[in-house]
Amino acid sequence: MSGVLVFGSINLDLSFRGERWPHPGETLLGSALKISPGGKGANQAHAAQQFGARVTMVGAVGQDEFAAAALANLERSGVDLTGVRRLPGAATGAASILVNGQGENAILVAPGANLHVRADWVTDAQIADSALLMLQGEVPLAESMALACRFRRLDRTVMLNLAPAQDFHLLAPDCLDWLIVNQGELAALAAALGLGASAAGVAAFLGCHVLVTLGGEGALACLSDGTEINVPARPARVVDTTGAGDTFCGVFAAALSLGTTVEAALKFACVAASLACERAGAQAAQPSRQDIDSAADVAPRILEIQKCHILWT
Repeated sequence: MSGVLVFGSINLDLSFRGERWPHPGETLLGSALKISPGGKGANQAHAAQQFGARVTMVGAVGQDEFAAAALANLERSGVDLTGVRRLPGAATGAASILVNGQGENAILVAPGANLHVRADWVTDAQIADSALLMLQGEVPLAESMALACRFRRLDRTVMLNLAPAQDFHLLAPDCLDWLIVNQGELAALAAALGLGASAAGVAAFLGCHVLVTLGGEGALACLSDGTEINVPARPARVVDTTGAGDTFCGVFAAALSLGTTVEAALKFACVAASLACERAGAQAAQPSRQDIDSAADVAPRILEIQKCHILWT
């Protein structure tokens, strides 16, 4: 019982590159188009599998021309896809991603089949075989919380990446061990709870660990007992930040499932996210465990290199 079960979205990404984003009503000529598998759930599952965890994906695609392409990397990497349903009449989720000359991105998602993912698709046998449940915000949050409570009743670790930030009233903090957000998502959640934008304050209020990704500044974990762990980022030459946050989440979940300490898992995740920023795409940019280990070994000796000071998505 050491696997990671990812309950979440599966998309096909259409990524457009240009020097800047168009203004409303403006048409620009871009420099490149990349079509590749994506979706926060699928990205995190792929990152966890790349790190060496045994990963099961539960989600949905349509019975359309996007489905096979959206699943290709998961299948190739060895993720268990028996929990993925092909829904007749539904479109496979898709994302339009605009990447500017600084590597920043703006993303619009058409959820499609992801809106029909249900907690009762997950079997008791799958739960029994999983040490950790990884959730995100691109499938119905009510379904994610229902599944989280089933996992918690069996004393399994439950991790929610609340991205995109939404439906705060549906959160079931008693069923969460880890809440992962970036700075913008933390501010939105704190405001909804009537709190200041403090990770420690949110952790104390919710009674679970809160992990904040800080882009080029690394990550901050505020544990429910008040302990704080701050891990700096590995400097990166930024090409594209798309999916870097998903890489972080997947590697962090995988490392914990494999028995590492929280601090070690944070270090692995920060290194993995920085490596993902140095290549274009989401899953296509995710590093292997060997890449992460090598970069983690040399990172302290890097003295001068451009850093990424924007939020991971």
